[in-house]
Parts: sequence; C-alpha cells; structure tokens
Amino acid sequence: MPVNLYTCLLSRGAAFTTQSCCSLTSCAKPQSYAYSCSALLINEKWLCVVNAALRESTHVLLEADSKSMRSMSGSRRNSGSSLVSSSSASSNLSHLEEDTWILWGRIVNEWDEWRRKKDKLLKELIRKGIPHHFRAIVWQLLCNATDMPVKNQYSELLKMSSPCEKLIRRDIARTYPEHDFFKGQDSLGQEVLFNVMKAYSLVDREVGYCQGSAFIVGLLLMQMPEEEAFCVFVRLMQEYRLRELFKPSMAELGLCIYQFEHLLQEQLPELNVHFRSQSFHTSMYASSWFLTLFLTFLPLPIATRIFDIFMYEGLEIIFRVGMAILQYNQTDLIQLDMEGMSQHFQKVIPHQFDSCPDKLILRAYQVKYNPKRMKKLEKEYTTIKNKEMEEQIEIKRLRTENRLLKQRIETLEKKKLTPFLFSQGQVTRAQEAEENYVIKRELAVVRQQCYTASESLEKAQDTIRELQQHKVTYTEEFVSGLQTQLEQSRLQEAELLGALKEMQDKVLDLEKRNSSLPDEINVAQLQDELKLVKLREQETLRSFREMQEAVTDLNHCWQHHTSRGGGGHWKESPKKNALNELQDKLMTLRLREAQGQAELKEVKLKNLQLESQNQINCKLVIRHEQESTGLQERLQNALSHNKTLQSQLNEMKRKMAESDCKSKEEVMAVRLREADSMAAVAELRQKIAELEIQKEEGLIQGQLNHSDSRQYITQLREQIAELKNEVRLSQTNTHVHTLVCKFSCYLRL
Repeated sequence: MPVNLYTCLLSRGAAFTTQSCCSLTSCAKPQSYAYSCSALLINEKWLCVVNAALRESTHVLLEADSKSMRSMSGSRRNSGSSLVSSSSASSNLSHLEEDTWILWGRIVNEWDEWRRKKDKLLKELIRKGIPHHFRAIVWQLLCNATDMPVKNQYSELLKMSSPCEKLIRRDIARTYPEHDFFKGQDSLGQEVLFNVMKAYSLVDREVGYCQGSAFIVGLLLMQMPEEEAFCVFVRLMQEYRLRELFKPSMAELGLCIYQFEHLLQEQLPELNVHFRSQSFHTSMYASSWFLTLFLTFLPLPIATRIFDIFMYEGLEIIFRVGMAILQYNQTDLIQLDMEGMSQHFQKVIPHQFDSCPDKLILRAYQVKYNPKRMKKLEKEYTTIKNKEMEEQIEIKRLRTENRLLKQRIETLEKKKLTPFLFSQGQVTRAQEAEENYVIKRELAVVRQQCYTASESLEKAQDTIRELQQHKVTYTEEFVSGLQTQLEQSRLQEAELLGALKEMQDKVLDLEKRNSSLPDEINVAQLQDELKLVKLREQETLRSFREMQEAVTDLNHCWQHHTSRGGGGHWKESPKKNALNELQDKLMTLRLREAQGQAELKEVKLKNLQLESQNQINCKLVIRHEQESTGLQERLQNALSHNKTLQSQLNEMKRKMAESDCKSKEEVMAVRLREADSMAAVAELRQKIAELEIQKEEGLIQGQLNHSDSRQYITQLREQIAELKNEVRLSQTNTHVHTLVCKFSCYLRL
C-alpha cells in the first residue's frame, strides 16, 4: 500500500526541495529521474499529504522488515562486520533498495530532527552511500548551502570579467575528459563548469582559480544545476578547509602532508623507511588526494562515495582512505623501486576496488585515527613554520642590510673615499706634521737672520749718527761703501720679510688641512678595536687548533684501539664482545662530539670574523654618513646663498626695468616740451616778423608824416629785443633740460 501511494504521488509530478521535503520513489526506480526535479516547489497542502503518507508508510515498513533494521543495528554494534548485511537473501535486494529510498526520503523530510537526535545513524547511512538521486539535496543540506546570499549574485558575476578566464578555459578540457557530460569543446558541461569557476574567482580573488578545484566543481555539476553547485562549492571552500588548500601559499596542503607522513611513520614504519630510501616523498602521491579528494585518483563511483563521507566528516576520510590504500599495498610497494612505485600508484591501485567499494570504506574505518594527535601535529607544524618564517625574515633582513652596506661602500668608493681612510689620514697627518716642523725651523732661521740684519742696520745707523755728530770727514769711497752696505741690508731685510710671509701662508694652509683630517682620538679608538678583533681572532684560531689536535688524538686512539682489538673478538666471551661494542660506540660518540665541537668552533670563528667585518663596515658607513651630511649642509648653504643672490639679481633687473621705463617716460616728456618750445619759438618769430613789418611800415609812414616817428620806432625796437631775449631763454632752458635728462639716464644705467 505505501509503495502504491508513492507511485501515485510520483506520477503526479511531486518534487522535493532542500527545505525539509522528502524524495518519493516507485518499485521501478526510473533511471530518467533527473537531479533537476529536486529544485521544484510544492505548496503547503501537498507537503502535508506527503508527510502524512510518509509517517504511515514508515511505520508499516519498520514492522514488516525488522530483519533489515537488525542488520543495520548489527553493523553499528560490530565495526569489523560487513557494511551490507550478508544475512539478507537475494530476493530481498529490491525491497532493501526501496526501503533505502523511503528511508532517505524521510531523512530529507525530517532533516533537522535527524541531525539533532539521530546523528550516529545518519553518519552510518552516509558511510553506506547516499542514493544517486538524493545526492543533490543531501549535499546541500550537509553543507547548509540551501539558502545563501551569494546565489543571488551569481547572474551578476557571470556578466563580469575575471583575470583567470584564460587559465580556466585552458584547463576545462582536462577536467573529466572521458565523461559524456564534459566531452567535446564548448559542450554544456564545459560551459557551466567555466561559469562556476569564473564566478568563484570573482567572489574569492585571493584564491582565484586552482586546477584541482575544477574536479570538485565538475562532480557537483553532475548532480545539480550550476547555481546550486556554485553555492555548495562556496560553502566547501569556506567551511571544509579547502580554501586554505587552494591558496597560493598552499599552507594547509603542507600541514596535511606533514600529518599524513606522521601517520605513515607510526602505523607503517617499514613502508616509510622504504619510501625514504627510494626518495619517494609523500607529496609525490598524496598531494592530489587532498587537492582533488581522490576524484583524479580513483574511479568516479568510488570517489563519489568518499565525497559523500567528506561532506559529513571533512578531511578525516581522506587520511583514512589514504592509509587504507597504503596498508593494502604495503607488501607490493616494499618490493618496488621509485619508478615501479610510481607506475603502481598510477595503474594498479586505482582499479583495486572497482568491484567492491565497500571494502575500501571498511578498511578506511579500521585505520587508527586520533583527532587529538592530529591537533598536536598541527600545533607542531605551526611552530615549525613560524620558526622557519622568522628565520627567513631574519635572513632577508640581514641580506638587505648587507646589500645596503655594500651599496653605501660602493657609492663611497665611487666618490674616491677608500675604506682605509683612517690609516691614510694618520699617514698624511704625520707627513704634514713633519713638513710643519721643517717650516718652523726655517722660519726660526729667517727670524734670526732678520733680527741680526736689523741689529746690523741699527749699528750702521748709529755709526752714521756718531759720524755726523763728530763731523768727521771721510773719503767718498768710505761713504759709498756704507751706502752699498745699507742698500744690501735693506734688500736682505725685504727678502727675509717675503720669506717670512710665505712661511706664514704655508703654516695657515697646513693648519687648514690639519683641521680637515680625522681626530687622533677616533684613530686611537679604531686602533684599539682593531687590536681587540685581532686578539679575538687569535684566540679563536688557537682554540680551533686545540680542537683539531684533540680530534686527531682521538682518531689516533680510535685507530690504535681498533687495530689492537679488531681480530680476536670472536674468540672472547659474549660479555666482552658487548663491552667492546659499547666501548666502540663510546669512542665513536666522543669522536662525533669532538668533530661537532670543532665544527662549532669553526662556525663561531666565522661568526666573529663576520661580526668584526660588520662593525668595521658600520663605522665606515657612519663616518661616511657624517661627511655626507656635512657636505649636504654645505651644499644647502650654497644653494640658499645662490637663492639669495638670484633674488637680488632679480630685484636689480626689476629696478633696471623700472628705471628704463621712467627714463623713456622722461625722454618722451622732454620731447613734448621741446615740441611745445619750438611751437612757442615759431610763434615768437612770427610776432617778430610782424613787428618788423610794422616797424618798416612805421618808418615809411614816419618818413612820410615826420611826426613822432622816432618814439614809435624805439618802442618797436624794445619790443623786438624783449621777444628775442625770450626766444633765447626758452631755447637755453630746453637745451639744459635735455642735458639733465640724458645725464640722469646715464647715471641710472
């Protein structure tokens, strides 16, 4: 009756969502049932009918088939028994499949209750395998990807461009190349795979795209539409440690390899020793296991079963399956070399469990796995990586400091400042001190000569005065001789004064050069430090030689011991043989200890040498930096002085331009006044001409009239003379004004 009810419901086209809907089935379990039916919606009335039918059918089935439930509980009680009950008859296989489908429909419908109250039973059912048509729903429920905000952004992300598009296009053809869904270029599978990978590369730009993630997305696309696959993949990356695996640094992959190596060392020590002897590293075969979750290593049905468990338990199943595979193939792998082992991993191991995937799952859960031990290994790996990171940071810092020191030394050498500036300064200082001493001696001699010459001159002058006082008459020859002596003494005095001035100039020059040299205190400190460094170097060399002598003595003792007791050990008693072996081991340990101490001394010696060299370089750098700062200050002062001079020059140019403008204005004004004066002169000349005409007329008329002509003529003459004087005065004024303007312009220039 329940089966008929589910058949009727399925024929009506019932669909089940991830939000507490159950899957329905019929006896035939049609193969054309696609995963897309899980995305349809149903109303509340239909959901109530389905829930009631499920409750009724579940009670009937649990009463009718108690044997199958006993087999399930028996498998829970006994971990060594088979996952599938062997007591069921072949006639009941179809009923078991139907029961499994009905049970999973109930699980999906009552998902929250099963996760809270029946978590252990749900875990065991997932280990047995999720039915194919329920995987889309159950995977979304397991990772809680049913309602994610990123799902609404998916269509917008597809419209955007990603920097990883070329890489994704290149690797799509390599993802499940033999699967029908992904076969052929530009097929539907390749297109939706490209969309999901592109969308995630835009959501998580730090991870972007990694080739191994395409296989996980491909498996999701085989079970569900691309939007739901995108949400599930985002949840896997965030919650299942996959994001740390696929980061560019791949720190999580290194941790997984470290943990797996310790599991291999603890549980399969012989195989671990064989792998190390053949240089067959764990990363050579286990990296793809963690990056692709066995999807590229095992056939797809077995890898899907492992993925079911991974969705519930996480990376623990990857460790378990990997160890189970190695345990199953231990005897074969120990007999192979490196190339044979790689061929065995590629061709033999993937197809060992094709017929019975449950066998691999059963072996995986027989592997010892301690979560506390894994947490401890994780802490150890973190501390190791932190130490390595600190060492790398310290090495980088030392390298950068060394590079900067070398660059500074090179720049200073390019400026012709040698690294041995202190010793050279001391030599030049000694040379200049010697030159200064010689010059001082010469100066003292010159001063003595000058003093003697001045004394002889004074004596000669005294004798001349005495002779003049006594009025002694001497011959002309004697007088001329005295004059020549006086001239010679004056010339000698002038020469001595010139030499004295030259010596004083040399002394000033040497004092300036002496002030520019380094201080004697700094040189003495450097000499003391150099002596200390040499003493430390001698002590370390001496200790190193002592250690070498001790090592050679121990070697001689060891050779003497072996030559003395090497041939007769087989005749002695076992106790003596054991004692001799212990003595041999003790001697070897002492030799190793001595060699280690010698190496340690050598390393310390090198360290001391490097430290001393570093101190010298640092002091050289400090000295050069001080000199460079002094030069920079001088340069800044010169630049500031140059700026002031430039500003003064600009100010002078501005004043010159203003004076030029003023002079041009004054010249124009003078020219205007000249024009006005010329016009006035022309008017006056015109008036004079008129007055002369009037004068002539008056003369003519006076001659004609002979009455008061003289008086009128004299008046006219006076007026003409006044006008001429005014004309001359105006001309002289204009000429003087032009001369004054020209002279003022000349003074301004």
